[in-house]
This record gives sequence, C-alpha cells and structure tokens, in this order.
Amino acid sequence: MKKKSPLFQIFAYTFLILFAIMNIVPIFWMVINSFKSEQEYAANPFSMPTGFEFSNYAQAWKIANMNVYFFNSLLITFASLIVTVLLGSMAAYFLARFSFKLRGLTYSLFLLGMLVPIHATLIPIFLIMQKLSLIDTYLSLILPYTAFHLSLTVFILEGFMRGFPKDLEESGVMDGAGIFRIFWSIILPITRPAMATVIILNFIYNWNEYLFALVLITSNALKTLPLGLANFVGIETASYTLQMSALTIALIPIIIFYLLLQKQLVTGMTAGAVKG
Repeated sequence: MKKKSPLFQIFAYTFLILFAIMNIVPIFWMVINSFKSEQEYAANPFSMPTGFEFSNYAQAWKIANMNVYFFNSLLITFASLIVTVLLGSMAAYFLARFSFKLRGLTYSLFLLGMLVPIHATLIPIFLIMQKLSLIDTYLSLILPYTAFHLSLTVFILEGFMRGFPKDLEESGVMDGAGIFRIFWSIILPITRPAMATVIILNFIYNWNEYLFALVLITSNALKTLPLGLANFVGIETASYTLQMSALTIALIPIIIFYLLLQKQLVTGMTAGAVKG
C-alpha cells in the first residue's frame, strides 16, 4: 500500500482529535455539573465542583420515577433488539447466500424501507395500533422499533455475509450440517463484527426514542426513560443539576453496552473462518 504523506496524516489526526473533543466536552460538562449544587452551578456553570453532590442522583431518580421508566426502557429496547437482529440476520443470510427470482425485488424493498422518514409514519402507525387495540402496550413500541431498523439491519448484514467464501457452507455440508445449522454455527459466529455494529445502532435508537413513546404510551406505568426525563420540564423541577444527573444516569447503559461490544467491532471478518 502507498504510504500516506506526513501532511495528510497530520491533517487526519487533527480532524479526528477535534471531532472527538467536540463530542467529549459536552458529555464531560454534563457529568461535572451533575455533581454540583444548584447555587454552585448558577455561580459558574463551567467551573469544577468543589464537592460532589451525590444526592442529586437520588433526587433525580425519584423525580423522574426511574425505577419504573428504566425497567420499561430496558424491556422494550432489548425485546425490539432481539427480534430485529434475529429476523434481520436470517433475512440477510437468505438474500446473501441464495439465488432466486425475486431476490432483487425483495432486497429493493428492504432498501426502500431505509428511505422512508420514520416520523412520517407516526400517524398511520397510531391509527393501526388503535385498530389493533395495542395503544398503551409494550407491543405498540416493540413492533414499530423492529420494523424501523429491519431494513438497516438487513442492509449491513447482507453486505457482510455476501463476502464470505463458499468454502464455509461446503465444509458444513461435508460434515452433514443443514442450512440452519450452518447459519447458527458457522455464519453467525463470523458475523459478530457486523452484528455488534447493528446491535449498538439499534440499542442507541431504541433507548433514546421519544416521539413514538410519547404518542403511543399514555400510562405512567408503561412510559420509557426519555418520557421520564421530561418530568424535569415543570417549574417545580427546573433544576439543571438534577437534569444533568438524570441525563448521566440515562447515558450510563449506552456506554456500558458499547464497552461490552467494542471488541467485536475490531474483530477481523474472517476470524474463525475456513481458509482454503
């Protein structure tokens, strides 16, 4: 490979460092202010805290009713994630490794789903859920979340699986494995880098989604965490330090989830594959 010029490397690293700073500084500022008292924050929002007000997190948890909303977000997020990845990986495998007459049309339909603005479907989905008597249920969010991300999941996984050598299936057939055994035991394990990408993208969207949850969920017992964070909008709870604490709590699962899967993101595509 042709070696990059020093000037290009300096420009690239400078751009990446600046981009990282632009993303890290707001998060760092949010976490720092979550430990301040309200008076200290009002005096100087950009100073370091003189002490750590851990009570902010306890108050934020109580005001936002996070014990209920946190559980609802976890349930809806993981249920949607599992269904999306399961269906998407099977559809991607079928499209990538088999040839049939309607393959092009089927794949085009999945691509078309990526072009439809998600929130443009809010009213039709509300009417459909109303007809099915699913308003104010977990399924009213799980089903749309699954449908929204199925296209992107298939697109990423299909392109990844298409590059696998045919030796993988041939070795499985020689050992007496069927199609589903090949899929579960051979294809899925070496698709982990792409799966990690899909899982992270799905998790972040499902965890942070607000508008559909606002429209389709009305009961306090079923509301998700983003709706709980809206409890800080009122006059009596207009505390910026408590808002920062609540946002930090909501951010922690995303960071943990990413750290658990980051190894898969850098794993080689052919790790564990048959060379031949």
